[in-house]
Amino acid sequence: MVDIDGGPGGRTSFLRTIRLAHRVRVDVDEVVRLYVDQHLSADAIAVRVGASPGTVLRRLQEIGVSRRRRGPYCDPVISALRTTWSPEVAYAVGLITTDGNLSRDGRHLAVSSQDVGLLETLRRCLHLTASITPCSGTQGRCHHIQWSDRRLYDWLLTVGLMPAKSLRLGALAVPDDVFPDFVRGCIDGDGSIVMYLDRFNTPKNPKYVYDRLFVSIVSASPRFLRWLQLNVFRIRGLSGHLTVKRSPKHHDLWRLRYAKRESLHLLRWMYYAADVPALRRKRDRAERASANATWYRHSLSDLDAR
Repeated sequence: MVDIDGGPGGRTSFLRTIRLAHRVRVDVDEVVRLYVDQHLSADAIAVRVGASPGTVLRRLQEIGVSRRRRGPYCDPVISALRTTWSPEVAYAVGLITTDGNLSRDGRHLAVSSQDVGLLETLRRCLHLTASITPCSGTQGRCHHIQWSDRRLYDWLLTVGLMPAKSLRLGALAVPDDVFPDFVRGCIDGDGSIVMYLDRFNTPKNPKYVYDRLFVSIVSASPRFLRWLQLNVFRIRGLSGHLTVKRSPKHHDLWRLRYAKRESLHLLRWMYYAADVPALRRKRDRAERASANATWYRHSLSDLDAR
């Protein structure tokens, strides 16, 4: 019999006895195995052991097991690969920079595109398991991939990305050795490779027919395109040309464009190997352009020597 009239100590002992009597019994070893080894969530473990998620978390806390951050579990090896610079990661960062979105919740990332193949390439580069689903965008039907990765999210913040980045994007911390892969990702995301026959001067002479090649990337942030232009010039000596399309009803749209010899040399620099991750149709255009390097009358040797 517990004495509840013997002062505060007696009442405390009585309440402790009541709590222990109602304590839910769970197999702590099983809880640890499911949480640490199989990486199940507290909700999933609660169903397995017949307790509430709160009880599961309290038992883990009692024996000193650190609580995981919210969100799906990511294998440490895969997580390290996603946050270590490589050609695949740099390409993925280029895609996220131009076509991606960082949610304000601090852990969700998403990329939308009309090319399913582009999203499949992104999945391979970042070892993602998330599904690609149809969605509706400003340009009609497109596809979408969204996943949760707090470590990658935080790492992208250190690179220079942020939520609602379209108008605020600026300089990014991208290493020089993977800069071609980053630029290729940007071109695949919000850029274009355009080839066409120029017959403008044929009234003067029927022989004045030329193949034209332009490589462009567009953005609503002039700071980002100026940074990109300066870095391509610093690394490869290609200057490009920055223009703006102004609209009273919309934000200004900026375009960085490379033409003639510079466009061809930029493509050779970006597609430096046959197996680099890339959007297939743009890679095909780049290959056709490289195969016809004699289009232009001026020598490419001065650029190739750089």
